[in-house]
Amino acid sequence: MNKTLALSVVVFCATAVSTGRVEAGERRFTYVYEATTLKKGEWEFEQWVTWKTAKETNRDFDRYDIRTELEYGVTDHFQLGLYLSDWRYEENRPEGKHRGDWRDVAVEGIWNLREPTADEIGLALYGEIKLGDELFELEGKLIAQKNFGKLTLAYNAIIESEWEGSDYSEDKGKLEQTFGLSYQFSPKFLAGMELLHEIEIPDWQGARGKGILYAGPNFSYRTGGWWATLTPLFQISDVEDEPDFQMRLIFGMPIGESHAKGGH
Repeated sequence: MNKTLALSVVVFCATAVSTGRVEAGERRFTYVYEATTLKKGEWEFEQWVTWKTAKETNRDFDRYDIRTELEYGVTDHFQLGLYLSDWRYEENRPEGKHRGDWRDVAVEGIWNLREPTADEIGLALYGEIKLGDELFELEGKLIAQKNFGKLTLAYNAIIESEWEGSDYSEDKGKLEQTFGLSYQFSPKFLAGMELLHEIEIPDWQGARGKGILYAGPNFSYRTGGWWATLTPLFQISDVEDEPDFQMRLIFGMPIGESHAKGGH
């Protein structure tokens, strides 16, 4: 993926307007999780690509994170996800080398407590365990969502703890908040915006400044048996050693013949 291809995808998603309808599992956001889950027995495949670029301290910085996920509805209110493999490719590292690394595998669970349409507010709990070569990570989320007809609002409160190194002695924490809104302009096309706020806590002994804040639009297109959602984010804080721009594309499709209404 290069800058020209990335811009082409943005244009494609922003101009693709026609007919269809939103099905289960089709994500409106890429950085924000929604409170709904797949129905019992449903399967979903998702492919993620996240591109981060241009630090103040290294304008040539480029990094690509690639995730492949399978999701399954265990019950109508509990969903499991398996990240089959996470990869990272980084260009223009400080030592001047390009490098691709396998990172980890992960498993997640989402427990839907309340529905965003039938109830006053949709709520869900999220947990993820990540294990890789000299990497162990735990992540938890509180997910809130409310649907107002064609408009969807969603908020995530997130806590992460990560251990790295041969003896897992390098530890750090992270607190995050994400917020998104999405409007369904047509059955096939949705658009809105997302916010991402991150605060790193090295060794869990003091936050690293006021954190990093990103904001940007999102575009979602779905047709037939597949969907794609794209979010370009721009750093609106002033943290020199963090990327000024990042963009995430998630492509998904249901697996199997039966895929009843639900959501992700």
